Amino acid sequence: MRPRPSARSAGANVPQRMTRQTTRAVAAETAGGRAPGPNGLHPLTDRDGNARLQRYEDRVKTAFDRIVPVLKQISALQHESDFEQHAQSIARAELGFDLPEYMLADAWVTQLDLRRLFAWCVFETYRRMADDFFANDPLGGREVHALDRFLQDCGFHQLDVTPCADGRLAHAISYVLRLPFGAVRRKPYAGGLFDVENTVSKWGEVELGRFREGVPNTADSPTRYLKTVIYHYSSVDPHHQGCAAHGSNDAAAAQAALDRLLAFRQSVENGFCCGASVALLLIGMDTDTDAIRVHVPDGEGRMDLTQSVDAIKVHAITRDLEPAAARARVAELVKAHAPASADPGMLRLVARLIENNLSQIDYVRQVHGGRYADAGHAERFMGVGIGFEEIQLRNLTYFAYLYTVEEGAADLDVGRKIFGGLNVSRGLPIPIVIRFDYHGGVPGARERATTRCRRLDAALAGRFADLDDRGLLHRLLVVRDSDAGTGIEVVGCSLTAPTAGGH
Repeated sequence: MRPRPSARSAGANVPQRMTRQTTRAVAAETAGGRAPGPNGLHPLTDRDGNARLQRYEDRVKTAFDRIVPVLKQISALQHESDFEQHAQSIARAELGFDLPEYMLADAWVTQLDLRRLFAWCVFETYRRMADDFFANDPLGGREVHALDRFLQDCGFHQLDVTPCADGRLAHAISYVLRLPFGAVRRKPYAGGLFDVENTVSKWGEVELGRFREGVPNTADSPTRYLKTVIYHYSSVDPHHQGCAAHGSNDAAAAQAALDRLLAFRQSVENGFCCGASVALLLIGMDTDTDAIRVHVPDGEGRMDLTQSVDAIKVHAITRDLEPAAARARVAELVKAHAPASADPGMLRLVARLIENNLSQIDYVRQVHGGRYADAGHAERFMGVGIGFEEIQLRNLTYFAYLYTVEEGAADLDVGRKIFGGLNVSRGLPIPIVIRFDYHGGVPGARERATTRCRRLDAALAGRFADLDDRGLLHRLLVVRDSDAGTGIEVVGCSLTAPTAGGH
């Protein structure tokens, strides 16, 4: 059952001019308590939350999207006598930072290397965004206690989510599901095909924490580890803008995700004889509208891919009710579309996820005219390695989670194909952030993370040597102490300043 856009959003693409007007109007409408359009917002929509999320999205994406226009402006001035001073003045005013002096100094002799300058600006913008994210928590993602309590009341002690690595799902936790990122283990994989062994290892780590430390609860508590996969599809162009890893075949994407979930549970049962401690959930996401559909499992964890709870239909059914009645009706609809033997705690959780998604459906209608203008890929850079908690925005980053190039070759090749169209076809380089998080309490962990970054950097330069040789591949190397809760640390870059000559 594929969800479809509402009647208001099912027509032709909304012009960008109207999208901008809608975006500017959201804050005022929210503040005044008025809803845009004749039908208004859903009664359960979090208006304040929508306004806050819009401000963050606008600020971050505008910072990245301003780079090319500013560099075009600077490029036109490169042979003026006061070029360096003028360029820095423009960059400072428009981008908020100075450009590297060594990249500007020789412009009067040779052409300004705009490829290197573009990559440097992307990396600096990313660094500033990450610093703000970890210092100020603009999404409130560290407010985890309420969700932790709710999850345990529903019968779960860990929520482990694997969205597809596609950049159109990078905001799945903080926006689409409206969950605090600090309470969710998120690890994307292309096609949602997560590493079963790695997940079993994480499950064991969580269970050991319950035995040894009583975190997040004691081992005798009747709760389970909930593993969830989010696959995706496109309501606008289902045959071309679905999941690339599955050939834009929605059924194949859902089945592959379900098979991987079942393999995880079977692995736990085979190795530890305690499959009852594992719960499974499968969610589909329309990358055009951000509406979700949830396949509710029965009491044994089995799911029927032909049956689901559609948030966009729930939105339409409950839109004209009072808030209390709407919430009760959401719960009724979830139960009506679930197996008779479904676990009550799972039903409560799914109802919460559907309710949260109603706010995001209205967000896309308010801010993006009902569906995103960028139906396909529009990522700004690739993220490679382990980490990236700070990436919580749609189409900001394409992920390739890996330790080595060999194990992530397929994901890397998908990323190259995506950025071949986005950047290389326009003469722009592919910016790659290589990242490894580490636990600062483990002796030597930072040094090992740095070594992994450098090893991966060399491997990427070798695998994509044709791009690297033409200046179409640049890498920023960063690490982060995940125990300290601090920001990222830059440990290397392919854009380092040339060393001065000498004897």
